[in-house]
Amino acid sequence: MNYHKKSVTDIDVSGKKVFLRCDFNVPLNDQGEITNDIRIRSALPTIRYLLEQKAAIILCSHLGRPKGKVNPAMSLKPVAQRLKEFLNMEVPLAEDIIGPQAKAMAAALEPGQVMLLENIRFCPEEEKNDPAFAKELASMADIFVNDAFGTAHRAHASTAGVADYLPAVCGFLIKKEIGIMGRAMESPEHPFVAILGGAKVDEKLALIERLLLEHCDYVLVLGGMSYTFMKAEGGTIGDSLCNDAMLDEVRGLKEKAEACGSKLMLPLDNIVADRFANDANIMCVQSGHIPDGFMGMDIGPKTIEAYTKIIEEARTVVWNGPAGVFEMPNFANGTRAIATAVAHSKGISIVGGGDSAAAVDQLGFSRQVTHISTGGGASLEFLQGLELPGIACLQDAE
Repeated sequence: MNYHKKSVTDIDVSGKKVFLRCDFNVPLNDQGEITNDIRIRSALPTIRYLLEQKAAIILCSHLGRPKGKVNPAMSLKPVAQRLKEFLNMEVPLAEDIIGPQAKAMAAALEPGQVMLLENIRFCPEEEKNDPAFAKELASMADIFVNDAFGTAHRAHASTAGVADYLPAVCGFLIKKEIGIMGRAMESPEHPFVAILGGAKVDEKLALIERLLLEHCDYVLVLGGMSYTFMKAEGGTIGDSLCNDAMLDEVRGLKEKAEACGSKLMLPLDNIVADRFANDANIMCVQSGHIPDGFMGMDIGPKTIEAYTKIIEEARTVVWNGPAGVFEMPNFANGTRAIATAVAHSKGISIVGGGDSAAAVDQLGFSRQVTHISTGGGASLEFLQGLELPGIACLQDAE
């Protein structure tokens, strides 16, 4: 797949109405307040550029999973307010998306103005990539700009369908995402180290295999999915998370990797607990020797020392997935140590979306990392070499 795409700087946007798909899927607390606005901040360069070029912008995004129904708890009203603060201008919200209000607001929009459509997933046609719905969205604009990398792996109406009816290019965020990650995968500097954690081994096994067999010198496995590997090697994991259906697939992966000159590394020790709670009874045990009644919650000090040494000497680092249950303070040490090591590594460092990005941001390491991806699932699929519909639909760069 060609990831060299035209961007907003390659076309004339002056005086044009631009349908700009962003990823404003921000976390909200129980009061409906935004708790982390990194995704909004990431879209600002493209928005500001288009405003400077005197384009009129129709912003579009989803928030949460309303499943095609209007859910006031997932309204984009808090996003509109935050955008107003960042842009120092009014950002009116069209609540009917493709209805009379939205159409009238879009028609009246002047160059240098911006509006926001309500949560696009309030419409069931969005996730079905309904052509008629996509055509209605496109009818409000002259140009489609996709800057929502976090949903680029979804073939939805607002991420891909609109491109059937409008000239389509990417914004600065997608250009940066595919540029940095593309270079890392096409011609990485070595040692190339991938750190893969999180809970779902079934979602990351294909990526682990590709990295081991084609790219990486080391793949460091941690987090919930590491216990499936431990069990596959004959270890005892107590009550730890495990995907028994994947045992045969992960078994023997170490040997296959070594035959290609790569190393698959598993934790040496783990912090375990007798309950899934911050105040549980905890102890440190050798990996693969977790007693019954206990579950793995974090990596231990020997693992931190070994992994840190490898990470800090790497020239290319890709990290996706936490080392443990970092939301609980007693089990955040491993993730904190990995984030610190990645920030201090000597080369290019790329942090995948989701929990890893949140950890780096919370720990204040954002500026020490080369790139923090805004898309968890999208970055995983990109690194696997899979086609992303929201990027494939864009015009190729000449």
